[in-house]
Amino acid sequence: MAEFDFDAVVVGAGAVGLACGYALAKRGQVVAVLERDQAIGQGVSSRNSEVIHGGLYYPTGSLKARLCVEGRRLLYAFCDAHHVAYDRCGKLVVAQTADELPRLDAILEQALTNDVEGMERLSKAQALALEPELACEGALLSPQSGVFESHAYMLALQGEIEAAGGAVVLATPFEGATPLEPGGFEVRAGGAEPTTLTCRRLVTAPGLSAQGVAAAIAGFPANLIPPAHYGKGMYFRLTGKAPFQRLIYPPPIPGALGTHYRRDMGGQGVFGPDLTYVDAPDYTVDPAAAPAFYRYIRRFWPGLPDGALSPDYAGVRPKIHGPGEPQPDFRLDAEGVHGLEGLVALFGIESPGLTSSLAIGEEVAERLGVGR
Repeated sequence: MAEFDFDAVVVGAGAVGLACGYALAKRGQVVAVLERDQAIGQGVSSRNSEVIHGGLYYPTGSLKARLCVEGRRLLYAFCDAHHVAYDRCGKLVVAQTADELPRLDAILEQALTNDVEGMERLSKAQALALEPELACEGALLSPQSGVFESHAYMLALQGEIEAAGGAVVLATPFEGATPLEPGGFEVRAGGAEPTTLTCRRLVTAPGLSAQGVAAAIAGFPANLIPPAHYGKGMYFRLTGKAPFQRLIYPPPIPGALGTHYRRDMGGQGVFGPDLTYVDAPDYTVDPAAAPAFYRYIRRFWPGLPDGALSPDYAGVRPKIHGPGEPQPDFRLDAEGVHGLEGLVALFGIESPGLTSSLAIGEEVAERLGVGR
């Protein structure tokens, strides 16, 4: 086929899908981003901490380590250029007992290996000088960490795609794709006005739907689709003045970074997420979880008043590992993995996916062979 409707189709208009579309569009590709919901960023991208991660924890040589650090640098520059609000407030990773101090040393070593800038090891006195209400035995300071307006970021990405002649098509679910001879794909899209379109390249970045989308692509090897696991995390909001300026994180827990504190862009304190594996996406927040939040938070903030927490929201992370299993790397599966030319399928894009999104987009474009 000599002519295609689009150079590239991206499935999913969350932060990562839009970043992939942006990376392709700025390389001269005409892009269509298909989104099943009525608005962009309604899935994983709208139910997270809006944290810009430094890149401290991720294993040497992993995609997460490289793309988080690269993505963070790109993200701050993008926010500056597009007037997206952020607060580079910094983060303290705190040891709440003397037994946890060696974990800080290990995290610091990994952060330096990952080329994270400005890391500092703080004594108890130094940490309390920065955050007087904190309880800890020592801390790490990551000055490059922050929070930002993730929806404004996604709107800016959408604007860039459209300014380059592309389209973000809402309420249009992906229903399947078939490889064409001698290349490209026929894509079936549903919604109020179902349609079929053709594209030279296809990127699937639908978050929680990654497995189902891959299964709907003819010829995609079923044995290469990872199992889907849903990691639910609840958040509680603080009533009253925010106690800390910086992000406060305990050392990571298995499978996640653990319940942490942030001061959001509105100046309010928010705690979360916890982690519970669920059978299907579930966004309810159980008020009965509050006692566990109080106990956990008071380990690093003893001054948390009774009755100060209220249920806020919940998110679900698209995990590709189950409880007790090692946390895997991002998967950006290109032709060398699944054998389908012109396709990159993304799996397991959870934290630090938001921070990494621009770098993920760059990586996807390169794996598709689209030069700058």
